[in-house]
Amino acid sequence: MDTTPLRDAYRALLDAAGTVADSDATTVPPAGEWNADQILAHVSLVNAATITAVSSAASGGVTTYDNRIALDTWTIERVIALAGGNKGLRDRIRLQADALCALGGPMLSEAELDTPVPTLLLSHDSVLVDEPVPLRGLISGLAEVELPGHRRQLLALLPDGAGAEAGR
Repeated sequence: MDTTPLRDAYRALLDAAGTVADSDATTVPPAGEWNADQILAHVSLVNAATITAVSSAASGGVTTYDNRIALDTWTIERVIALAGGNKGLRDRIRLQADALCALGGPMLSEAELDTPVPTLLLSHDSVLVDEPVPLRGLISGLAEVELPGHRRQLLALLPDGAGAEAGR
């Protein structure tokens, strides 16, 4: 599996996170939305769940994928504290990206990438997916949907106009 799109999506996310962290403005997210640290902690938790699923498939174990823990407010705040804040979260995500690009790439066989993984994905209290998804779909979903969505979410925290400029 070519992990170039995944690596590119991580790079774009981390660039956006750095831009937000380096900005002088402290934009408060709209009600019900996350701040930059909460977004990064969520991504870190999603990464950990994906690494677990990939590692389980590679070891021949039974695996599932459930993102509910990555949506839990207490867990998100604990990850922020354990990582040491924004810089620690960005460092963690960078290392997780390296691991996923290595694990999800040439290390896995086509059969492993095609392993159906019982998946439960929620967003804003709505079920997005509740069915088996091939492991490769979990990995490509990070690159195509999850990471770009959180990149946009981070850039939206910048003052008006700055997010559009940074997104180019």
